[in-house]
Amino acid sequence: MASRRLLLVGEGNFSFAAAVSETLDPSTSLTATCLQLPADLARDPVAWENLQRLRERGTEIRFGVDCTQLADAFDLQDREFDRICFNFPHCGRKAGVARNRELLAKFFQSCADVLAEEGEVHVALCRGQGGTPADNPTREWHNSWQVVAMAALGGFILSDVHAFSCEAVPGYKCTGYRSQDKSFHVEGALNHIFTRSLPFEGSQPRMFRIKVGVQWFSFPEPEALVGKLNRGFLEASSHHPIKTINEKLTAELGKAFPLKRLKCFSPFLPLGETSILTSWNCDIPSAAFWINLLEDNSNSESLAGGTTQDMEDFIVSLSELSLPKSPGKDGKEEAQEGIYGQTKIWLRPSLLVHVQAVIQAPDFLPGSLHILSGPVFQKCHISPFTMPAFHETLFVLGFNQNLKDGYLQSLLDHLKGILDSLLTQTLLAGSKLSSSVEFIFQSNGKDYMINVKSHNFDLDCAKDLIIGSVTTSVPTIIHENQCFVFVSINLDLLAMLVWGISDWRMLWTFDKRFLKNFVPGKIEPFKSYSLYPPSYVHDISFWLDEKKGFDELEFHTVARAVSQDTVTSIQFLSSFQHPETEQVSLCYRLTYKTCDKALTRQQVASMQSQFRKEIQQRLHVIPR
Repeated sequence: MASRRLLLVGEGNFSFAAAVSETLDPSTSLTATCLQLPADLARDPVAWENLQRLRERGTEIRFGVDCTQLADAFDLQDREFDRICFNFPHCGRKAGVARNRELLAKFFQSCADVLAEEGEVHVALCRGQGGTPADNPTREWHNSWQVVAMAALGGFILSDVHAFSCEAVPGYKCTGYRSQDKSFHVEGALNHIFTRSLPFEGSQPRMFRIKVGVQWFSFPEPEALVGKLNRGFLEASSHHPIKTINEKLTAELGKAFPLKRLKCFSPFLPLGETSILTSWNCDIPSAAFWINLLEDNSNSESLAGGTTQDMEDFIVSLSELSLPKSPGKDGKEEAQEGIYGQTKIWLRPSLLVHVQAVIQAPDFLPGSLHILSGPVFQKCHISPFTMPAFHETLFVLGFNQNLKDGYLQSLLDHLKGILDSLLTQTLLAGSKLSSSVEFIFQSNGKDYMINVKSHNFDLDCAKDLIIGSVTTSVPTIIHENQCFVFVSINLDLLAMLVWGISDWRMLWTFDKRFLKNFVPGKIEPFKSYSLYPPSYVHDISFWLDEKKGFDELEFHTVARAVSQDTVTSIQFLSSFQHPETEQVSLCYRLTYKTCDKALTRQQVASMQSQFRKEIQQRLHVIPR
């Protein structure tokens, strides 16, 4: 068993340290500290008795240790504690919430210097002090110690919270109430467990280098997609829940239909390529992510910001991509806009763009379910259940026109049964929560939306979620006596519903703790490791340029990019027209909140300031 190191700070009479020391196994070393000097404890017989017990057990004891300056108390070789505990911190006397918040903030910043990488910080607080929904009763935010926000200043997130039980540590007497030999009121007290957060990376897009034919190109990933290209969630070696749900869905459909798995096409589409998309994917050009490929003759091994692995993966994905050609001066074809200049491509917004290639393939088999899965990319408004990058699976079924009704109904029945089964796997026995699948007719009377009525999330916007479509009429596809059905499913949304993941951003986290929640072959409720992150609200108003107009979708996209996906809501508040100039002003409210990282008020203020600059430059508005 690996040895572990436990640090106790703010000990008063050392009764907690004495009680804990009796429960530790031999592999755990204990260091107990207090702010007072030995002379300050000379008149406290309880403290001296506890100190004697600790010394007999070989416990390390340190006096005069300031919990806000822990780096000063321990040499470099003596740091790396696995757990740091601070029970009922208080500045003393009648200190207000502001001073106690400051104490917590400095304590957490100090912990960052001496805590092991995967260590924990435990903070016990009296009822209501923490300011989280776990408190009962819950204080108003401004009157609490805002423990999660204070921890964020040290780079920590709240990963667990449970009742603090004095009975679990017999002999513990928590003294120090108002700097007296009195106990705190510990009824309803909570122990808050914090862990390190991944740091916010710089928002500079990574550079990628790809090869098309014999020509090398480079491009930066779109700012709103930073960290979302080339993740490999569906690869053979992946254990991501998106892959798990895709495999389960495919396996169940395979019990009813012969399956034919297809290799996914490149996510890049040449400029001007025609697309076959359902009506709900209208106005694709404005919602697409466009990329300028720049000719690159530099060393193919790497480019600033990119990695060899990044490039190798993209080279593979582009093996089937051909750029638009136009006749060259010598009669040969060359890439549109000139191979020696720059070529514009776009990221596919749906796998439906590939259906023509699927059904025209020489080995297409009517009666078999052809399966294509891969990432897709769309600009979208910010909300808890809309995402600019997600994974889609596409089922293509072809059959004789005379068999249409039977094949279609069979596919819909099996699909509904499978989805209903998946959506109930994580429900606890006796749970009143539920999800149900419905196929909603579209106005053309032929196509469907796949709608899930879910009661597993508190948000109103989660009650009815469209997770996909069933398309039976595509006018541009003409095959004599042949009929086709295309089923498109958003795997990210389906995974969120199945595991109870309330925030799509969690699926894209780089934190390794996320995947530890998932056991291969099992579907169990997801337990977040980042609890009760605080929200920060900022309003912004600006004058419009009547000649330029205003693109609200781009407004959301810029907010997503600048905030590194921390803006969770953009609410339109009001518009105002100046009575004299007739110039129009709009006002929006932005809510910032993370799901997996520590976010501070200062970071949000910086993001908001940058956002004002970006919309002025990109959207031609004038912030007020």
